[in-house]
Amino acid sequence: MDLSFEVVDLPDADPLAEGDTAPDFTRPLVNGEYWEDRSFSSLTDDGKVLLVAFPMDGAFPATYIWNEIRDRGWGGDDLTVAGVSISSPYEHESFIEEREMEYDLFSDPDAGVAEAYGIENELDGMTGVTEHRPAVFLVDEDRTVEYAWAATEWPDFPEYDEIEAALE
Repeated sequence: MDLSFEVVDLPDADPLAEGDTAPDFTRPLVNGEYWEDRSFSSLTDDGKVLLVAFPMDGAFPATYIWNEIRDRGWGGDDLTVAGVSISSPYEHESFIEEREMEYDLFSDPDAGVAEAYGIENELDGMTGVTEHRPAVFLVDEDRTVEYAWAATEWPDFPEYDEIEAALE
């Protein structure tokens, strides 16, 4: 397959692993209509959460990841699916509308969540600019990580069937 881009290894990272406790954080949580500051623990209080970290809105991996999740219909009464990236609430609002998503997205412009979860990705040639590497964490009510995946190359995409198996 002839790709129009180069696949490159990402620098080593130390992402959360299964059995770790997911750090709590508070950031603006955006849906298609409004946003408000919410803690991650307020989501886990209601049950399991699939936290999907992705690069900034508009980057092609973000589009592919969220299209796949949307098309698989993940979420519902037993599972909250939420995203996190460096994009602003305004960008998230547009992205949600464009992708016709039913999912809420945390805005983390300083990439503090990425750092806490061990998934920060410093962008080449952009001093001081860090984004989230693609990553997926299934977290239970006690914020224990039940499933973890993080990208090791760019671009890299989650194993969706593997995630689906973890959800069951």
